Amino acid sequence: MTGAASGIGAAVAARLVGLGAEVYCGDLNQHGAEIVASSGPNAHAMLLDVREETAWASAMASILTASRHLDVLINCVGVSAASPLSDTTLAEWRHVLATNLDGAFLGTKHGIRAMRAAGGAIVHVGSASGIRPAAGAAAYSTSKAGLRMLVSTAAKECRDAGLAIRINLVSPAGVKTPMWRSMPFFRELVRKLGSEDAAYDSLAGSGGGRFLEPDAVARVVCFLASEQALHVTGVELPVDDGFVL
Repeated sequence: MTGAASGIGAAVAARLVGLGAEVYCGDLNQHGAEIVASSGPNAHAMLLDVREETAWASAMASILTASRHLDVLINCVGVSAASPLSDTTLAEWRHVLATNLDGAFLGTKHGIRAMRAAGGAIVHVGSASGIRPAAGAAAYSTSKAGLRMLVSTAAKECRDAGLAIRINLVSPAGVKTPMWRSMPFFRELVRKLGSEDAAYDSLAGSGGGRFLEPDAVARVVCFLASEQALHVTGVELPVDDGFVL
């Protein structure tokens, strides 16, 4: 899985470890991934830059050598750039798209290859911002909107090819994750209000909807990865208290 070092990814990893799964915790933050992986004997930290195809090829080769098969791939990695479109630099735009969309493409591509013979499930974490545009986050919204079509197309390709590979998308609204700390406006809000919780409450009160804990999303991700969702593929499941309605 990707993005395992923090936020939703760490919550998903914890749930999978608790279920007894063999979990490969991939992240650019290897130290963070190692901390998460230390929670169970069947968890392993893995340095993974989702933007690089060579990194994906190496990761898949290592997993298949060690475990002989890949049953589930969960992609939780994500970054944002919080600035008006007219102030967003091309470098910021490319960084967000490369991480959120190129990374998802590469994970899906190599996941399908690894699962082609025996089947499996791929679950991506998108965002309500890919359904309902978020002002000041054009790159992020665009990347998550593109992810929606990637999931639909990949799921249809697998179905049409007779592959037993399910591909789905979980799209939460606001979640209390470290990604918010990378946004200058959020750091300023924390400074003014005195705490992150107060900042989350302020954003929720201004129309952003209730902020969720990462585990609320992790539960849905694990459902789509499980046999309970055996006949579910190509769907986007918002986890947002109706925010996108």
